Amino acid sequence: MQIYWTKINKIIEETPEVKTYMIDCPEGFTWEEGAHTHLALKGFNAGDKPNRGLVRHMSIMTLPHENLIGITTRIREQCSAYKMILRNLEVGDKVALFKTHSNVPLKREGKNVYLLSSGVGLATFRPLVLDYFGHPENVTKIHSLNIDSSREFLFTDIFETSREKKFTSQFVDNRQDYYEEVKNLASDKGGLFYVVGSDEFLRQNIDVLRDQGIKPEQIMLDKREQQRPTFLSIELPM
Repeated sequence: MQIYWTKINKIIEETPEVKTYMIDCPEGFTWEEGAHTHLALKGFNAGDKPNRGLVRHMSIMTLPHENLIGITTRIREQCSAYKMILRNLEVGDKVALFKTHSNVPLKREGKNVYLLSSGVGLATFRPLVLDYFGHPENVTKIHSLNIDSSREFLFTDIFETSREKKFTSQFVDNRQDYYEEVKNLASDKGGLFYVVGSDEFLRQNIDVLRDQGIKPEQIMLDKREQQRPTFLSIELPM
């Protein structure tokens, strides 16, 4: 397993509870839109066994051409030991990256794409939207729907409706409005639905989409292929 040690280049305070860590891109480190990586803190591999408490699975919110690896995360006042250490890191401090993979690259099948997210889950979709803006081929349109009860919505400079780009963006601050809109979007029986958020959020969205007749193969999750059946109640091929 390749472990890339690198430095924090910049820290952006998106909101009082959300920070983006821009990390120098080490030589040989590659990724694609929709990728996640493991972000490890100093000391995670100091002992005989890795300290899993110093490692988290994080989405990358940048594209390679931006030349920095962006990690956006929510850090509340009361948080885990990992988040407490992360909150106190400064520009120049080292972190480690490894096991980078994309479960949700942008599918280009000539269909409408719907991005359903909660809070900072929007960070996973930022690179998909940027990739679409740069190369809109074989995507009919994209609609983003994000719920954030804090009302401090993220990346509004990118998630802004544009008729020219065939992109619409919608933010809501309560579940009732959110799930009503999911039902409306699911009237497109041929669309592709990407869902990012907590496991509970995934299951709730899947229930709504399946009730509306959306098939499992139309639902994209930021989960490994072997995890999909757990959420979608489908059987893996023998």
